Amino acid sequence: MLRDYILNEFNIDKKVLDFCLEAEKSIGHKFDEIDKNAEYNQYKVLRAMQKNALSDTAFNATTGYGYNDIGRDKLEDIYADVFNAEAALVRAQIISGTHALTVALSGNLKYGDELLCAAGAPYDTLEGVIGAKRKVKGSLTDNGIIYKELPLLPDGRVDIEGLPKMITPKTKIVEIQRSKGYEYRPSLTLGEVKKIIEIVKSVKPDAICMVDNCYCEFVDIYEPTDIGADMAVGSLIKNPGGGLAPVGGYIVSTEECVENAAFRLTAPGMGREVGPSLGVTTSLIQGLFLAPTVVASSLKTAVFASAIFEKLGFECMPRTDEPRPDIVEAIQMRTPENVIAFCQGIQAGAAVDSYVKPEPWDMPGYDSQVIMAAGAFVQGSSIELSADAPMKEPYTVYMQGGLTWYHGKIGVITALDSMYKKGLISL
Repeated sequence: MLRDYILNEFNIDKKVLDFCLEAEKSIGHKFDEIDKNAEYNQYKVLRAMQKNALSDTAFNATTGYGYNDIGRDKLEDIYADVFNAEAALVRAQIISGTHALTVALSGNLKYGDELLCAAGAPYDTLEGVIGAKRKVKGSLTDNGIIYKELPLLPDGRVDIEGLPKMITPKTKIVEIQRSKGYEYRPSLTLGEVKKIIEIVKSVKPDAICMVDNCYCEFVDIYEPTDIGADMAVGSLIKNPGGGLAPVGGYIVSTEECVENAAFRLTAPGMGREVGPSLGVTTSLIQGLFLAPTVVASSLKTAVFASAIFEKLGFECMPRTDEPRPDIVEAIQMRTPENVIAFCQGIQAGAAVDSYVKPEPWDMPGYDSQVIMAAGAFVQGSSIELSADAPMKEPYTVYMQGGLTWYHGKIGVITALDSMYKKGLISL
């Protein structure tokens, strides 16, 4: 009955559906591992809410200055507990992961301080914040911050041996990006992150190790702040927002680093004391509560996609049997036609804007045209099923998200069906 419904209602070719269902049978053991982590993380979030005596008084909205916002303060206490940190800054006024990173960096760096990116070049959007590769008003380098970057090794790994030589007396923050971004390389495991932190601290104990945690929250049962990171930063419209957060970002850190960031976000002398919740606190708290199971659904979707495309001979990262440090699945599509067909299929499988056909376009901040498929309830939410690809060789699609496993499943099936019906693959 279910098979017939998918065939008839979603107009999926029988060969495509059978191929995908066969691939699904081979990954049950991977799903078991994902579910075990999700169960642990669910209990961790639940316990943090219980320990902080969460009640419905936290769901009341504040406006204006936002003084004495009980819900906002409670949410930040919960985040601090979940991430095993001294303090947290969790605000709807932070509009993206890039904004959260900007607040964390600019709040904790002063003129003459040095920022070192230890895992190669950061995301394209962060390059403008840093301002080293092109002059940008208000960037870190525009404000006197020194920037250095440790290139990755040819295999995409961090140059562990070269790291100590990059650290100087001026090094104030070492930034570690866990996820691959638009690079076809392995994302960093927590073990690799821990090794980087240990090296940095052995050379300069007072250096701040800041981890860009975007796409990585709740993938493991541990977070960077569990293994020695001074700061972890991310977006609420990715993993920790659970698909319900309409906006927001977080910084979990030492008390001092959070205070410095808060003074940058609002105003010196005000910091965390101001910032109205404007009625979104319920969504942020409830989204965090659902986040472990939503992240599990995203991971299952990624494993499913890798199992299918590996069987078809495409190169995937990570492979089906490899560890997953984040929710991103990179698939080398080899041709622009494959990229476009895949992304249009992902879009066709969405609940929102399923009738839209994405096309490559000149997106600001990127060095090539980009195609983006995202039928999302929240604009730009990459915890929802989405796919992006820069239109350049080797034509790699970066797929992530899936609020439920079943939606992720049909989305991937629809993407494969789109490619099959255009004659781009054979089964």
